[in-house]
Amino acid sequence: MHQSNGGRASVTREKTRTMKNSIKLELKRYVFELVDEGVLTEENRDDWHFFAFNESPYLIGSYECKGWLALHGIDTFEAIRICQEYEMDNFGQIYKSYDNEETLVNMLVYIYGEEVIAEVEFEKECE
Repeated sequence: MHQSNGGRASVTREKTRTMKNSIKLELKRYVFELVDEGVLTEENRDDWHFFAFNESPYLIGSYECKGWLALHGIDTFEAIRICQEYEMDNFGQIYKSYDNEETLVNMLVYIYGEEVIAEVEFEKECE
């Protein structure tokens, strides 16, 4: 007999993925800088997430990535859990090995970048 958990697993999963405000502000600034630099334009709006968070790494180097995690108060294991849950939810399996801070931070930024791009696009539509 299957017992319902009352939706607690999905609530817990959403809670673990909740972006810290410091990250949201940093990534929004980054997106606006890319708009100002002409990297993100109206013509490529459908690909903003790709150009901002997938085309090249957000951060390079283990030292910088460790510092970024510390700056935002993110435990390495918490970040790994977020990334693995994202992969399971979206791809049905875990493809990446999160064995270094650079891979971990850039995947985390990729994940959070989806939300940031959606918010920025919504704000631009409301202007």
